[in-house]
Formats: sequence, C-alpha cells, structure tokens
Amino acid sequence: MLERIRIVLIGTSHPGNIGGVARAMHNMGLADLALVAPRCEVITQESISRASGADHLLHQAKVHATLEDAVADCTLAVGASARSRTLPWPMLSPRELADRLPAECQADESKVALVFGREDSGLTNAELQRCHAHVHIPTNADFSSLNLAAAVQVLAYECRMAWLNQADGQAGASAPVPSDNDDLATHAELERYFEHLERTLIGIDFHDPDQPRQLMARLRRLYLRARPERMEMNILRGILSATEKAANIKPPKP
Repeated sequence: MLERIRIVLIGTSHPGNIGGVARAMHNMGLADLALVAPRCEVITQESISRASGADHLLHQAKVHATLEDAVADCTLAVGASARSRTLPWPMLSPRELADRLPAECQADESKVALVFGREDSGLTNAELQRCHAHVHIPTNADFSSLNLAAAVQVLAYECRMAWLNQADGQAGASAPVPSDNDDLATHAELERYFEHLERTLIGIDFHDPDQPRQLMARLRRLYLRARPERMEMNILRGILSATEKAANIKPPKP
C-alpha cells in the first residue's frame, strides 16, 4: 500500500524543506516524491543535511512542470488545505484519509497522491479543484501554521498506521471500497473529460467563460466526488461527441 502513495510538493521555495520532507517520508516507509515547479535547487548541502540519510529520495524525485503532470496516473488526489474555500469541497481529517487508503490502494493500477502547496501560500483554488478531496490537519486555532515537513510527517504517519493495521487485519470495515472492477479513471483521463465538457458547453451556449459563475468548478466537484470508471468516462465522452456533432460543433484541430 505504501508504494502506491505519492507525496507531491508544489512550488517549494526552500531546499531544507524538501530534505525534511524526504526524511519524514523515509521514516514512515514512503518513497515516491514528486516536485512541481520547485522554486529552489533540489539537491543542495542543506537539503541533503535535512534529509538525514534519506537523500536517495531527493535523487529519485521526479520534477514536473504542472500538477496535472505529477498526478496524471493517479486514481485519487487529496490536497492539503488549511483554509476554508468559497466553494466547499469534500473534506477529510488525516485519520479519515488513512481509513480510506487500504481500499483505495487495492487495485493493481491504483495510485494515491497527497498534494502539498507552497510554504507561504499553500495550494491555489485551481490546484485544490483538481483534487478529489481535501485533508485538513486540526491544529491549534491560535497557532495553526505548520512547517511543510511537519505536515507531511502527520499524513505519512497516518498512512503508515493504516498500513500496519491492514497487516494486522484491523483495517476499518467502514472504509469506502472502489468500484467492482477497480478500474477508476485516472487524473489525466478526468482532465481530458473536463476539457471536452467545457468545450462542448461553450459550443452549445450553455457556458460563458467570461461569466463562469463557478460552473466548471461545480461540475468538477460533482464528477470527482462520483469517482467514475474508465468505461463510464468513455460513455460520457461519447455523449459529448454526439452533442458536438448534433450541434455542428467542429472538434479542435489535433
């Protein structure tokens, strides 16, 4: 299960924090680290020092230009958020997230991404809307700021405890189970669907991108909450293609 959990850091500005995250991951048996547009050098004396023997994770880390690239093959993406949002999203505690992991990681092609934002500003609304759910660490309301490595350590610990409980036969019976055929759509497949959906809605004059009124954000929330399978995605894409044909909307040039 732990091999199917990816830690994704977006826009990290301090190499020491990346090293601290590597140490936190290695402490708890996680090894898949992805960096999105880091704002600092990854391999430095400070990052290696803070990794404290986990610097092999720094050398193995994959660097991506966008969040979409970093989680393209993931079947579940969860964004860490400390702020309330104008559009509510499914919210989990670290323990609730951990309870879901055994079922989420059961399928052979499953991959779970835990996404963390910048030290100074966290994740943007657009980035959070690309996650199936958000996770909030219930800190002291009078001093809620968590160091990036500390936040990763909290979630990595919960991941390890879920793995240990599963090994001991104590996995929560109430954890949600994926679809019967365990063939959930990946993040990349969902993103292609959202692009197709928006293009079609604009083409039939249902959606005005100049006055969006959070339409696409609400549709994202709907489909991400539904956790569609690949076959269902193909059906939905087919409906959109038929709609475009009936409305005489020309598909984009490849």
